[in-house]
Amino acid sequence: MKAKNILWQETVKPVVVLLLICLISGLVLAAVNSVTAPIIAANEEAQAQATYSALLPEADHFSELSTTVDGVTNVLKADNGAGYIVVAAARGYKGDVVATVAFDNDGSILDLSMTAADETVGIGTKVTEEDFTGQFSGMPAENFAYGDVDAVSNATYSSKAAVEAITLAIQAYQEVRGN
Repeated sequence: MKAKNILWQETVKPVVVLLLICLISGLVLAAVNSVTAPIIAANEEAQAQATYSALLPEADHFSELSTTVDGVTNVLKADNGAGYIVVAAARGYKGDVVATVAFDNDGSILDLSMTAADETVGIGTKVTEEDFTGQFSGMPAENFAYGDVDAVSNATYSSKAAVEAITLAIQAYQEVRGN
């Protein structure tokens, strides 16, 4: 009888307790996720809409278009004809560098916003700053080339990823425009 009691106390009981703790923790995490997931999604959508409105303020509303360009996550056309917004990503030094690019109807880049959250702070993240992004405003999409860009010093991977993301955005823009 003592052997069964020792087996229960030393082997089975800790496993059962651990399983119960894991089960309860999993249920609590699932409940928290079900409550917070819609809020997080709504906040991300609001942030995206704010970015779109900042890049193309003349637009009243956007319609989503489809593209076959890999790396492009979103192509939007302003319903009032103000232009297009394209969101594209390319692999940088540590993670994705995302470009949100606004185009006018004539094929020029109006403005853009870069996100490089995983890049090296102070070096790779400089691709998100106005000194880098400002050089693209007014640039024609048709003749865009890497050689036309002043890269960020010491941030080769991030600069190349930023230019690649913009190039993907241009390809998607040209695809939806039928060029």
